[in-house]
Amino acid sequence: MSFPKGFLWGGAIAANQCEGAYLEDGKGLSIQDVMPKGVMGPVTEEPTPDNLKLIGIDFYHRYQEDIQLMAEMGFKVLRLSIAWSRIFPQGDEEIPNEAGLAFYDKVFDTCHKYGIEPLVTLSHYETPLHLAKHYDGWRNRKLIQFFVRYCETVFKRYKGKVKYWITFNEINAVRHFPLMGAGIWTPKEELTPQDIYQTAHHEFVASALAVRLLHEIIPGAQMGCMVLGALNYPMTPHPDDMIAMMERDRDCMFFADVQARGYYPAYIKKLWEREGIKVAMEPEDEEILKNTVDYISFSYYMSKCTAADLSLYKKGKGNLTSGVSNPYLKESEWGWQIDPAGLRYTLNYFYDRYQKPLFIAENGLGATDRPVALPDGTLTVEDDYRIAYIKEHLKEVSKALEDGVDVMGYAAWGCIDVVSASTAQMKKRYGFIYVDRNEDGTGTLNRYKKKSARWYRKVIGTNGENLEFA
Repeated sequence: MSFPKGFLWGGAIAANQCEGAYLEDGKGLSIQDVMPKGVMGPVTEEPTPDNLKLIGIDFYHRYQEDIQLMAEMGFKVLRLSIAWSRIFPQGDEEIPNEAGLAFYDKVFDTCHKYGIEPLVTLSHYETPLHLAKHYDGWRNRKLIQFFVRYCETVFKRYKGKVKYWITFNEINAVRHFPLMGAGIWTPKEELTPQDIYQTAHHEFVASALAVRLLHEIIPGAQMGCMVLGALNYPMTPHPDDMIAMMERDRDCMFFADVQARGYYPAYIKKLWEREGIKVAMEPEDEEILKNTVDYISFSYYMSKCTAADLSLYKKGKGNLTSGVSNPYLKESEWGWQIDPAGLRYTLNYFYDRYQKPLFIAENGLGATDRPVALPDGTLTVEDDYRIAYIKEHLKEVSKALEDGVDVMGYAAWGCIDVVSASTAQMKKRYGFIYVDRNEDGTGTLNRYKKKSARWYRKVIGTNGENLEFA
């Protein structure tokens, strides 16, 4: 195994899944506060007690302990998000909430105390609820000015504390879940392709303006985009399946193409022409889009197969997007097909396409962990299955590095147990740290190291040279 000096080893969390304190210190409601069952469940008018995200894992009050545990594993980077509604409770105010700004000052200071670089996502599935209800989220161009104001506020505040940033988490998610992905309050079934592309355009312009603003305010800082990186294999070598694969991959790559290259690709313009889609743009938009991101980040959990025969498609029991089942792969407990080699393929695919540095912003295994008591009364989890999953994926990252791919770092998703984004469950755990919180909301919220935490510490300590089990 060979990883470069300075490789950013670490983990990833999101404010809406870990912080809790959903109305403390002036925070406003976000869309997550009215999504008690996750992306596939019903939306409520007000927060309800069954929404586990309202408390999360109480990172808001326990961040010092949690960051210390991450430091004990040797983390070099922590990917986390700022809750937009902590800074601007409604999203459209002119004056930020000082208590929210002060909270992240403390979080970033704690990271630096332990030598951990924060990598901050500006918008991670937590659009302020007011912006969703009153503006219909990113369908409305007015959100660009609100987002830019928010960016300017946090860039100026955290200059010197944060040098790695991401604009939108999994920006291509707007295709599949427009409320969670882009704060669109209009029901998904009422939206047209025109609506989705118009929404994406507003986000692209906002992302490009954020890039320009960051470079002006914090010289040397880097801004990345982030996509849900689930590329496709053809189900067969039939030419029709190859074309189907190409078209499905473009559904994902379109979102990175615009942010990494600074213009709309020819294939999307032809699609708009065929389907009669006319995206409204201001005269300055094309020039703004030329402010391209410094690096590409992506989440990787699975690959998919695709076929020209649409009757073959099925939706796995946990997948957010549909695909054809790959007979050569095993599935996780939640139906996500496990494909470590697909990560090497994805890294090479992205790097060949863009020649920009890459960051693996999320990767991990969701599973039902069963804690066991140790003689001292603490708990642990013998999660060899998680170790095996990450180990095999890291082997493929090493191969991609040998292929010549420029990989900045690796962040294991849910490095501490958090509430699931897709299902809002607590039992779907990804972390190296076990959090004593149950599906019914009970539990002490105490933290305990799993076996994987000891293993990951050794991996980081040897810079990936030793991936054997603890």
